[in-house]
Amino acid sequence: MYKDKKVIVVMPAYNAEQTIRKTHDEVMEQGVVDLVVVVDDASHDDTVAEARRLSNTKVLVHEINTGYGANQKTCYRLALEEGGDIIIMVHPDYQYTPQLIPAMASLIGNGVYDCVIGSRILGGQAMKQGMPVWRYVSNRFLTLFENLLMGAKLSEYHSGYRAFSAEALRNLPLDVNSNDFVFDNQMLAQILWLGFRVGEVSCPTKYDPHASSINFRRSVKYGFGCLWTALTFRLARWGLVKMARFPRPGRP
Repeated sequence: MYKDKKVIVVMPAYNAEQTIRKTHDEVMEQGVVDLVVVVDDASHDDTVAEARRLSNTKVLVHEINTGYGANQKTCYRLALEEGGDIIIMVHPDYQYTPQLIPAMASLIGNGVYDCVIGSRILGGQAMKQGMPVWRYVSNRFLTLFENLLMGAKLSEYHSGYRAFSAEALRNLPLDVNSNDFVFDNQMLAQILWLGFRVGEVSCPTKYDPHASSINFRRSVKYGFGCLWTALTFRLARWGLVKMARFPRPGRP
């Protein structure tokens, strides 16, 4: 709990057998997390068996692989059903350090922000800590384009380390978003569209053999999806298009 608010960590899992216990144990060591929700997206390894051995953990299994975005939709639905007030997504591949959970929970729990992003860019050490040059350059380009079209000043839109208030999650039309990786970007665009407050904390960059990552081809597809999301956001703001993803009334 944080100030009588229930804190739930969600883990969208896929082939995370080697790292899920380490991630879970460090999550629980932070002392504020009440429950971990693991949604396995038809892993081919023993992720599910390993997850079911963990304490304070609810496990749900997708019988077929539905995609990263669809996995998150299930994660957030379950977290809200379990009465979560503060919901934090932590990837079970240990790419993002759970040590930031107390800080992120406090920013949500004290009503400072509705959404908090663990930014790999904010500290200025991303490439020194292992982010490939091509990822860094594409991240900076996409973020600049998105800030211009969506009227924000975020350091990045592409981190998978995020915390949300329950109120924010309940108001997002997540079901109309993609089931693929661009879901992350669409969700953040919806947060901005509805006028929720977004904050950032600096997050160390970590790349190791067990960390999940999409290949170059899917990264290109993701990039174009991000550009399209930002463009349609601006067109919808101008009233030139109507999209279920950006429902009226949006807060200016």
